[in-house]
Amino acid sequence: MILGIGIDIIEIERIKDSVERFGDAFLNKIFTKTELDYSLSKKNKYQHLAARFAAKEAIAKALYSVGDEGFEWKNVEIYNELNGLPKAKLFGKLKELVAEGNELKITMSHSNHYVTCFAILYKK
Repeated sequence: MILGIGIDIIEIERIKDSVERFGDAFLNKIFTKTELDYSLSKKNKYQHLAARFAAKEAIAKALYSVGDEGFEWKNVEIYNELNGLPKAKLFGKLKELVAEGNELKITMSHSNHYVTCFAILYKK
């Protein structure tokens, strides 16, 4: 049973502009240390940052159906499994929203200029 869905698309250039304009203040507000270590080590760091930003937005939309309290940027951490599959780790109140028996899945895709993410929250 689907409990919530969310989608987001963002221009990679928008994230690049925010990083150039606001620097560490922007990066440290939105991303966890793990996300920053991963993204900033990549050749196309803005694409990886944009993917994590879009994933967090899509997850926020999917979780809104079960409660909107507790969303903070750093309460969601996006990482990749060894096979490349994107996953989300939730902290704080968000972790409680995805109660036992529910599962959150995400998928991300990108082109040269855009990144998109789709999130689905469902009851197992």
